[in-house]
Amino acid sequence: MLAKPLRPMAQQARRLYVELMFQVMGRALQGISEVDQAARDEARELPEGFLFEMMVRPNGPSLVVEHLGEGRFHYHGDNPPRPVDLSIQFKHIAHAFLVVSFQEKTSEAFAHDRMLVDGDISYALRMTRILNRLEVFILPKLVASRAVKEYPANLKLPQKVLSAARIYLKVATQFFDTARAS
Repeated sequence: MLAKPLRPMAQQARRLYVELMFQVMGRALQGISEVDQAARDEARELPEGFLFEMMVRPNGPSLVVEHLGEGRFHYHGDNPPRPVDLSIQFKHIAHAFLVVSFQEKTSEAFAHDRMLVDGDISYALRMTRILNRLEVFILPKLVASRAVKEYPANLKLPQKVLSAARIYLKVATQFFDTARAS
């Protein structure tokens, strides 16, 4: 009896969580491209000016990241400056919540037909590898192991902690700059 009135609140909470996670992920993608050589090497294969979008259909939260060249990303928030080159779209907010709350791997969500890829599939795989690398750094190993297909065996704790601290510092700085500008 109480569950029915709470359903809209739960859906709104999921939406807010996904929106916040997309903001963190967008800023963290920019941060990892400044901090991690392997992520930069992966991103270098993308064309300069490449726009990547991750969104929830039909009008849900989104994030937009642009490849500036040399493996560097720039986070644009949720407004692409022009048409995107690659869009990964979750079919429902509940599907996005499963992925960004690390209950389901991105590959599993795709296999369960919870998301669509609009654009070159090879770019989608490249962006997924970059996102997986990001998750490995910024999440505790127990959570990251559930979020990515394979946790890297050669990642040592000092490298993980140092990279995570540098990425989180970049994210915090970007949030602070955004707040100061408004």
